[in-house]
Amino acid sequence: MSSMSERFYKFADQECGGSSPLYQHLAQQIAEDKEILQLAEKAAEGQPVPNLLFGAVHYLLMVETEHSLHSFYPTFTSIPKPEEQAYSAFKDFVATYKDEIQTLMQEKCVQTNEVRRCAYLFPVFCHIAARTNRPLGLIEIGTSAGLQLLVDRYSYSYGRDTIYGSARSQLHLSSQIRHGTLPYFLQRPPSISTKIGVDLHICDVTNEETMMWLKALIWPEHKERRENLEQAVQELRLNPPDFFEGDGVDVLPKLARRVPVEETLCIFHTHVANQMPDDGKHLLHKRLMDISSTRPVFHIYNNMRDENLHMDVYENGRIETHTIGATDGHGRWFDWFLEEPVPERTKQ
Repeated sequence: MSSMSERFYKFADQECGGSSPLYQHLAQQIAEDKEILQLAEKAAEGQPVPNLLFGAVHYLLMVETEHSLHSFYPTFTSIPKPEEQAYSAFKDFVATYKDEIQTLMQEKCVQTNEVRRCAYLFPVFCHIAARTNRPLGLIEIGTSAGLQLLVDRYSYSYGRDTIYGSARSQLHLSSQIRHGTLPYFLQRPPSISTKIGVDLHICDVTNEETMMWLKALIWPEHKERRENLEQAVQELRLNPPDFFEGDGVDVLPKLARRVPVEETLCIFHTHVANQMPDDGKHLLHKRLMDISSTRPVFHIYNNMRDENLHMDVYENGRIETHTIGATDGHGRWFDWFLEEPVPERTKQ
């Protein structure tokens, strides 16, 4: 079995199960299809190939409305045909649009902007604010369109009637705490002053083609995710963060200096580090150590060493590590095992 075949089997079993029956079935079939696996090998280096291939097909389906594959996608019909019958139509579509798919896989990036991940980021930032008694300054590496930087602009619920976050928000995000205890400090939302997003390719959500690609990356069954994206984009157009295009690890020291010293510096990224080479991860660690010589740094991340969500505190060359718990890739649930914060004494 080739490594590319294994990637599609893993995608089907570990990511699609219980979330996208259509993609699960198609990925299992692709894993045994040498022709489509050869096409998948054409993807840009470092990209999650199954997501990229399915995104490219989904994108072209938004333009090409006559093909029979349409009838299997919940994106386009409220009564889709059974996914078990979809592969022959999928294979025909890929053969028909092979050149266009290859071009998209070489030119586009997987930048999903999963807004509901804010449902587990919000408690983390509440925790940090309660611990430090300061407003926060955020830098997001791999920000894409920057929708997660608006974490304080959304409202949240966690399996109860209580609403947290911004009561005036048009976007409400619901999630479940699978294991652990709901943190008590959610009633005190963080004050976030500085918001900076950095990415090699910033997604301009005022561009129609960009918005189409972002929607194409959302799985066909996930209507709520598409609605969340559209509402979050409306919020971003009203309250845009600061953007910087470039390599987030390389420019991190410069961006950190843009965050006032009165603010707690928080550097975060979700589902980005799996695209970082090992030397990039080592350099990020060095950058954080260097910055911590002049100010504390909170580093919030997953997919660096494992799939769990972590919070590391860098200060004066020392690291305090915390494992928060597992998270669903689309933010539908998460575990919360972070200890209650001990507030630092407020400086006079």
